[in-house]
Amino acid sequence: ITLDTKFKLDDPVGAISVHGVVGIWGLLAVCLSNPDATLTAQLLGIGVIFAWAFATSFVVWFIIKAIVGIRVSEEEEYEGLDVGECGLEAYPEFTQSRS
Repeated sequence: ITLDTKFKLDDPVGAISVHGVVGIWGLLAVCLSNPDATLTAQLLGIGVIFAWAFATSFVVWFIIKAIVGIRVSEEEEYEGLDVGECGLEAYPEFTQSRS
């Protein structure tokens, strides 16, 4: 089981593994090439970056949710956004029916 599946993360393009994990490795690898760098400082940097990204993302998502919303209606979600946003069905042969 991958971490994104285990923690139920919606990351279809793998941005967390590409930018998050590799970014953490980049910060930790500084200790290997710079004798003046300390592991404590690098771990503190990781924590500060995570806190900053979380806080700013939370504020932005809160504002977006308050202004326009971040979810579609349950009916649009069930029908699919092809109908809700474009007004047509992309794959009419795969239409679901409520039962």
